[in-house]
Amino acid sequence: MRLLLGLLVLWASSSHAEVCVTDDLSRQVCLPKAAERIIVLSPGIAEQTFAAGAGSKLVAAVSFSDYPEAAKKLPRIGGYNRFDLEAIVALKPDLLIAWSEGNPAEQLAQLDALGLNIYYSEPFEFDDIASTIVRIGALAGTGEHALAVANHFLSGIQDLRARFEDAPPVQVFQQIWKNPLMTVNDQHLIAKVTRLCGGQNIFGDLNQLSPRIDLEAVISANPEAIVAGGMGEDSPEWLDDWRRFDGITAVQRNNLFFIPPSTLQRPTPRLLEGATLLCDYLETARERR
Repeated sequence: MRLLLGLLVLWASSSHAEVCVTDDLSRQVCLPKAAERIIVLSPGIAEQTFAAGAGSKLVAAVSFSDYPEAAKKLPRIGGYNRFDLEAIVALKPDLLIAWSEGNPAEQLAQLDALGLNIYYSEPFEFDDIASTIVRIGALAGTGEHALAVANHFLSGIQDLRARFEDAPPVQVFQQIWKNPLMTVNDQHLIAKVTRLCGGQNIFGDLNQLSPRIDLEAVISANPEAIVAGGMGEDSPEWLDDWRRFDGITAVQRNNLFFIPPSTLQRPTPRLLEGATLLCDYLETARERR
C-alpha cells in the first residue's frame, strides 16, 4: 500500500499542469492545476484536508468542523446535511470535497450541474483513510506532506495489528448514540478498529451499518466491555447509565470505557489515537478476568 501511495504522489507531483485522481465513487476528478480554494462538506473531511497539508487552502467548511484549532475559524456554509448553495457559489471554489453518504444528494447534484469540481470521499478501510489523505494532497499540491502523514498512519495501524493479532478476544458493545441507542455492525470502520484490537463486536452481524438496538439486546448479549463516546470530547456520562445493570459482565468488572468520539468516529489520521486507546482498554479488560 505504501508503494502505491508513493507512486501516486510521485505521479501527481510530476505534473505541473492538470492534476487527476480517482475519488471514492470511482469518478475521475481533474483540475487544470492544484486547487487553491477548497470547501469541505463534513467535519471529518476538514480534518483530512488539514492533515494533507492543505488547510491554508480552505475557504469554508460546515458546522462542527473543529479540528485542528484553525478549522474553527473557517467561514461556515451550513451543516453537512444542508448547506447554503449561494454561499458556496459566491466563494468561487475550485474544489469541493463531499461526504458521499452524509451530504444531501440533491444539493450535490445541483453543485455538480453548476460545473463545480467535486471529489467524493467515503473511506471504509484503514488503507482508504491513508489514500484519501494522499489524493487530497495531490489535488491541493501538497503531496509530499500528505504521503508522510499517510505512511505514519499506516505504520501505526500495522504496529497495533502485530501487537494484538493473537490477543484473546473480548466481547465488545460499541455505543455510538444514546437516544435512540445505536451501535455499529462489522462493516463499520469503528468495528474494524475493534477487530484490530482483538475485540469482537457483539452486534457485528446486523444488516445496517449503524443500527438502532434496544436495551434488552445489550443485556442479553452480556458484553465483557462497553465502549462509548458522548455528546462531547470529555463527556463520558453515557457510561454512567450502564452502572445500574450489574448483571452485565462489563459492569461487574468496571470495563466501561470512554473514547473521545472524534478520535474514533471520524475517518482521519486521529483514528490511530482512538485505536491505540481502544486497544489499551481491551487489554485492561483481559487483565481483569
